[in-house]
Amino acid sequence: MERANTLCQEGESKGGVLAHLERLENEVNRSHKGKQSEELQSAQTVESALETKIRKLRLLRDELRAELKQSQARVKASIANVEPDQKVEISEEEDLERKQENMKAILQAYRFTGLSGKLTSRGVCICISTAFEGNLLDSYFVDLVIQKPLQIHHHSVPVFIPLEEIAAKYLQTDIQRFLFSLWEYLNAYSGRKYQADRLQSDFAAFLNGPLQRNSLCNLLSFTYKVDPRDQSFQFYARLLYKDLTMTLPTDVTVTYQG
Repeated sequence: MERANTLCQEGESKGGVLAHLERLENEVNRSHKGKQSEELQSAQTVESALETKIRKLRLLRDELRAELKQSQARVKASIANVEPDQKVEISEEEDLERKQENMKAILQAYRFTGLSGKLTSRGVCICISTAFEGNLLDSYFVDLVIQKPLQIHHHSVPVFIPLEEIAAKYLQTDIQRFLFSLWEYLNAYSGRKYQADRLQSDFAAFLNGPLQRNSLCNLLSFTYKVDPRDQSFQFYARLLYKDLTMTLPTDVTVTYQG
């Protein structure tokens, strides 16, 4: 009898646990469905807001297109009423303004490469700074008059630098190429000159006589000795720089002078 009562109680206990688990499962399912419903409603709300925003943006786009067409029509009408000579004057003025703005942009872009400048009443004054292996060297200026055609008013470029040739190639068609090409020539010249000066000063004990160079410093020649105390063992060196935009020689000749 007691065993029957025990089995009955165990059955009721198991049934209570199973019922409790079933209730928990139903609550979880209801909670999950509720969250899904909330997420769906939230997504629908966001979608509706986006659709409203899209409609407003499309409406604004159409309004801007209409305003643009009206502005273009007014500009065409005003141009049609301008005399031919006035059209030429306006075109030239706009062209000069465009060149001036282009010059500002170039100077801004190249401010870390040795090119800088400032606007003047005539146009712009360009400063070209040179350097070699981290050593700041000479600076040169070119004063440009922004008109049609562009003109070089003053400059401090050495006469042996082909400024006129560079200007003829690029000044009227590509001001950026003109400045960069001029900087290449000047920077290479300053670099060659700097190396020749250092050779003359730092290795004077090894040189037999002065270092020979031309104005461009693209042709150097000198006699040197391996041992400063030995005058009998000497070499003659000749360095030629065919490319005037380079700081390294293209041809080197060394001969022994016993």
